[in-house]
Amino acid sequence: ESPEDCVIREVREESGLTVRAPKLKGVLAFPDFDGVDDWLVFVYTADRFKGKRLKESPEGRLEWVPTKDLGKLNVWEGDRFFLNLLSGKKFFSGKFIYKKGKYVSHEITFNC
Repeated sequence: ESPEDCVIREVREESGLTVRAPKLKGVLAFPDFDGVDDWLVFVYTADRFKGKRLKESPEGRLEWVPTKDLGKLNVWEGDRFFLNLLSGKKFFSGKFIYKKGKYVSHEITFNC
């Protein structure tokens, strides 16, 4: 499964929506994230979709949130450092360090 196929499948399974033309915005590494494995995360956005959004999913209650309110969501601490980059035009990559589930540090680089 390609990263593009994966994001389309994951969004469909978790939201009921089928995204079209997802845009790769960045790649993030989480070394030793769970104390065992390294995680590599492909970060996408999508503004085209079809289907009917589920009200509930295994991930929790689903709702549309204005972009300006993303910072108010209960997310991993490190997520706050890249959520605002999603609306930008530059591709980014980063490394986020967590120890025992707690954010320690990060570094982000940008590529044109």
